[in-house]
Order: sequence, then structure tokens, then C-alpha cells
Amino acid sequence: MLVTERKPVDEIVGFLDGEKRVFLLGCDGCAAASGTGGEPELAALEAELAAAGVEVVGRKVVDFLCQKALIRAAVRPLAERLRSVDSVVVSTCGIGIQAAATVLDVAVHPACNTLSLGGIRGEWQGEERCLECGQCFLDATAGICPLTACAKQLVNGPCGGAKDGSCEVEPEVRRCAWDVIYERLERQGRVDLLRREGVFQKDYAKMRPPTELRGTRRWAIDLREEKGGEE
Repeated sequence: MLVTERKPVDEIVGFLDGEKRVFLLGCDGCAAASGTGGEPELAALEAELAAAGVEVVGRKVVDFLCQKALIRAAVRPLAERLRSVDSVVVSTCGIGIQAAATVLDVAVHPACNTLSLGGIRGEWQGEERCLECGQCFLDATAGICPLTACAKQLVNGPCGGAKDGSCEVEPEVRRCAWDVIYERLERQGRVDLLRREGVFQKDYAKMRPPTELRGTRRWAIDLREEKGGEE
């Protein structure tokens, strides 16, 4: 599973930058197990956003936000409501945020950071991947992760080898991730996000597994959940 933690509400409100009407999406899979994406967590987030003056026009928990087919099925009855919002706040892992951004093609804001557990997680259908960097800035990249979509994992824009929108490393099969990011931001009228100071200051220390997780079953199935438990 992927482990997530909620971002501070002030950071989420900062993403909205004047937006007034938002919709909330949660995940009943890994995020719910982490205590970030289930119905109780979305209700709490809605209350916090309302206190900050943001109108939440609805919320929906999808079984697995990493599955784009499930997202499409879940939001189909909500199409009219989603057309009336400024953006969607997604409370789940980096994969679910990227999948939601692809399906909805509206401004999507991450409500969570995905924490590293070390090693390699299982594979899943779809192109979306998450490096569990602990510092999700998918808000500023239109829901496209440069750490996984860019062959060089560049977080400050394209390399000098990108040409005509193609990746220097795999020009025959891969588009330049930053070209795709710019294209989607331009379509959404949000290119100014790329000029926001300090957005892409990556703290690579956050990519290490947090110490407090290493003594729990989320780290190793044979450990007890209690702090200080023995194998």
C-alpha cells in the first residue's frame, strides 16, 4: 500500500488562491487506511475549508482513485456539479491525484503527501507512478509528476536536450514531461503557476522513510502496531 499524510490546511487553502467553489475527492483504498481519504476525513477537510471561506459543493469517495475507470464511473452522475467548480481537491496518494487530473482535466490540488516506505511497491494499471517523495507539488504541475513523467526526474523545467516536445532520453516513445505540463496548464489558464517563487524547492530528505513508520505494520507486516513492539 501507499501511505499518505494530510497536508496542513493552510497549504491546501494556499493552493486555491482565490478560488471559491471546490469539490472534494477521496479514496477508500490506501488513503482510507492511512486515515486521509475516507468519508470521515473528507468531512473534516470540508469543515476546515468552510472555516477558511471556501465553499465545498460536494464530496465523493471512490473505491480506488488509482483506477481511472472507477473515477470516470464515479463522477459521471456529478458532471453538472463538477462543471460549476473552480477546482477539485484530491485527498489520496500521488497516483490517485494524477489519475484524477487526467480524467477530470480541471485544476486539481493535492490534499496529501505520499510518504516513502522504502523499496518498491506493486505495479498497477495506468501510466501514473509515485516516488513517495513526501512533498507533493502536483498542484503546480497540472497533476503531472515530473519525478516520474520526466526521464531525468527534473523538477525545474525541461532539459536542454528536449526538442519539438520530445524527450531527449526516449524521443520515439516519450513526450517531454514539461511540455505536457505546460500544455495542460495553458489549457487551464494556469501557466502563471510555473513562475510562483519557491514552488519547486525540493526537500529530498523527505524521500526517506519517516522514523515513526518503521516500527509499525505499514513498514513490516511482522511488526506490532504499538510503539516499541517486538517482532
